[in-house]
Amino acid sequence: MHVAIVGGGIGGMALALSLEAAGIFDVTVYESAHSIRELGVGINVLPHSVRELAELGLLDQLSATGISTAEYIYYSKQGQQIWSEPLGLGSGYRWPQISIHRGELLGVLHRAVIERLGPRSVNTGHHLIRFGNSSDGRVWAEFIDRATETVVDRIETDLLVACDGIHSVVRRALFPDEGPPKWNGVTMWRGVALAQPFLSGRTMINAGSSRQRIVVYPISKAHEDRGQALINWVATRKTSGSGPMPIQDWTRRANRADVLEAFASYEFDFLNLPALIQGTREIFQYPMVDRDPLPTWSFGHVTLLGDAAHPMHPIGGNGASQAIIDARVLARELALQPTFDAAIAAYDDQRRPATAAVVQSNRRAGPHRCQDLVEERAPDGFTALHDVVSQQELAEIANDYKRIAGFEIERLNNRATLSVD
Repeated sequence: MHVAIVGGGIGGMALALSLEAAGIFDVTVYESAHSIRELGVGINVLPHSVRELAELGLLDQLSATGISTAEYIYYSKQGQQIWSEPLGLGSGYRWPQISIHRGELLGVLHRAVIERLGPRSVNTGHHLIRFGNSSDGRVWAEFIDRATETVVDRIETDLLVACDGIHSVVRRALFPDEGPPKWNGVTMWRGVALAQPFLSGRTMINAGSSRQRIVVYPISKAHEDRGQALINWVATRKTSGSGPMPIQDWTRRANRADVLEAFASYEFDFLNLPALIQGTREIFQYPMVDRDPLPTWSFGHVTLLGDAAHPMHPIGGNGASQAIIDARVLARELALQPTFDAAIAAYDDQRRPATAAVVQSNRRAGPHRCQDLVEERAPDGFTALHDVVSQQELAEIANDYKRIAGFEIERLNNRATLSVD
């Protein structure tokens, strides 16, 4: 059995490791870029996906690199506290929640793939250009070097898994009439800045509402050990009605003045957000986009995973987490089901409805709905929170999202492993 993975990002690397752990060793990752670059900003890996990485033997490396986030606090745009809850181990999970630089997470995964599957398991400079079914039921795929537009490889494989992101070549071939990603009118700005620790030093904060918010959290254990904080922040603002998608490019630089103007009032006792923005060396800008859930991910021996399958708004920290879980489920089904067709069907049946529910919840603001309620009911602030929203209502919002996204505490702690014994 040979598995070809198109895309060397978090989902692709997690799948390679999951397949190896499930006893499937003939695996090749094909990455468009000429190197696996540790780019990006901060992301969160939630307890349900940290569990999967722990079962792959990576928890110590992740804990030594990122921050085991201790608590999450929601504030209004005036800096008034709305909701607070412990995270990870502090809330009763058997696994932490880890905030980490996306590039460093990818580095941990990539190094593990090379160590376990060998350096030839990752082929860079391979951009998928076309694929199809062979007469014997296998899949053929052709790759080019995008720098020269020349063909560099043509392969045959038993299974081709598209882990090539929101602009997936494979998805576009399978659904040629889908069109571009859907923009919800929200512009995102992201950056990483060196600053002093705030609140507990391991706190994640979220201030504002769906009209305009900023999320901030530390992401580096090395900086924490030196008494500093490497802080990731993401600011969002509704700048338009939904419409044609603006330029989407992970490397597009933003105009700092635009961000400072939008968030000038977000200067709170516990954190001066304009100063944090001012102290950020590079600020990146892109639209908040997703895609509608699909009726199927699988076409013969071709299937989708991660953002190629279910791109979602970055709400609730579930993008990378869901991709990691996809990888584990697909590897398990391939190892245990009697045929490829049965394995791919079981994977599709489990993961497609589950992730579709998260996509739809994120469109409704997911766990951030608590801020929208306060903004709607008390746009000028409040004297007593209980006059605006009850603790029961807030708890129901938080618990509902955990249920939808698959990380309710007791359910996660007690469910069976996805490892193949």
